[in-house]
Amino acid sequence: MTSGAIALGGNFLSSTLFQNQSHEDKMQDLKTNQKYIMPNTFFGELKALLWLGLPMAAAQFIQFSIYFVDTVMLGRIGPEALAAAGLGSVIYFLLWMIGCGPVMAVTPLVSQALGADSEDRRDARKTVRMALWVVFMMAPFALILLFFIEPLIALVKPELARPAAHYMMALIAGWPFALGVWALRNFLAAIEKTRVPLILVTITVLINAGLNALLIFGLWSFPRLELIGAGIASSISYTLCFFMFVAYCYWDKDAREFQLFENFFRPHWERLRAVVELGWPISITTIFEGMLFNACVFLMAMIGTHEVAAYQVALNAAAMAFMLPFGFAMAGSVRVGLAQGAQNPAAVRRVGLATTAVCIVLIMMFAALITLAPNWVANLYLSASSDNNQVVRGLVLSFLPIAAAFMLFDATQVAANQLLRGLKDVKVPMWMTGLSYWVIGFPVAWFLGLKTEIGAPGVWYGLLAGLAVASVLLGARFYWLAWRRG
Repeated sequence: MTSGAIALGGNFLSSTLFQNQSHEDKMQDLKTNQKYIMPNTFFGELKALLWLGLPMAAAQFIQFSIYFVDTVMLGRIGPEALAAAGLGSVIYFLLWMIGCGPVMAVTPLVSQALGADSEDRRDARKTVRMALWVVFMMAPFALILLFFIEPLIALVKPELARPAAHYMMALIAGWPFALGVWALRNFLAAIEKTRVPLILVTITVLINAGLNALLIFGLWSFPRLELIGAGIASSISYTLCFFMFVAYCYWDKDAREFQLFENFFRPHWERLRAVVELGWPISITTIFEGMLFNACVFLMAMIGTHEVAAYQVALNAAAMAFMLPFGFAMAGSVRVGLAQGAQNPAAVRRVGLATTAVCIVLIMMFAALITLAPNWVANLYLSASSDNNQVVRGLVLSFLPIAAAFMLFDATQVAANQLLRGLKDVKVPMWMTGLSYWVIGFPVAWFLGLKTEIGAPGVWYGLLAGLAVASVLLGARFYWLAWRRG
């Protein structure tokens, strides 16, 4: 559907459906706006950010641990299963990145609406509803892609194509529900409901770990499905998580006021267009970044299977470290959206400073751990007593110090990126990330990894270069919007 068709449908339906508005919606049109009140000091904002961000960061960390658990358990099967999972995950995360734009558009749309009027319910309801519409409308296209997964992977690593494709087929069923969970989490964060979502995410991870034990290793007379079992466990876990979040939105008295699922199939074409227009640059930005890391899987595959397995381990460790600052950056996006909606430029600057500082401090704690205890980190994934793992362990130990080095830039760029999204500034950052990761990062990774004696560590130097440039460009963009232009 073109944007013109959406606009035409929106104009028509807005005139005909107004008569069907609920009493609450009509009263919303008549009342006076009540702007959201932001703290007027840096430490007041820091306290508010920590209050909102700690549960969000913990939930993000725990939710990502589903992939950590999968990686650890598959590592016990062998390097081939780990490498196949890494290749299959490339396709899965491509789909996830395509779908994440509408989901992440929920944060600025809802937070700015509530910042402008803290009593508004109708605006947030339309945003969440249309974001979920977009996610589930994309699901059939994701299923079509399944037919092309095996031949695509066979172009790079033929011997791993079939197990990777089977893993992906098991994993894809949970994809729309994983995105749906994120949409509801973003909505709940905007209304400062983050503690129960943390509990729900924790329950989901425990369910996933239990299902992994049953289906990967065949415990308690369950079939031993290994790689496929990991995909099935993740899909079941995400589906259950989504419906737990739906139930919570009905149960919580504050969330229930928004009536998210009442008349769920009523269209709001203008809001659908707004979600798509804000969401597609976010998706492209996420693809630019995420596909850099995923493309490097294929660079590693050109070097060797052990290199792919080692890259998967080191990247998973770095990504685990990334989740805490990412959670706080998402909290910063909510806070800066509230400040922008309330037309409070001083609060926008305070949110920016607090978010960036917290993200950097958090990730450098992980960087210190990885630098000082790399053997301990490697042992989490690969048994030191197994002779089959020695080559992979050696590669992991060479990758981890480089991963620790780029964490400073990773925290800076994610903070700036999320803050810009909270301001609804998404198109310029999209081009900045494209330049950073694909004009600089990937060519450096390709050249150093495949054309020099540096080999596999050179791929990591390319990632370091891309993140460094992105952190500078995105940070400068936020500074210009918050200080110079503001």
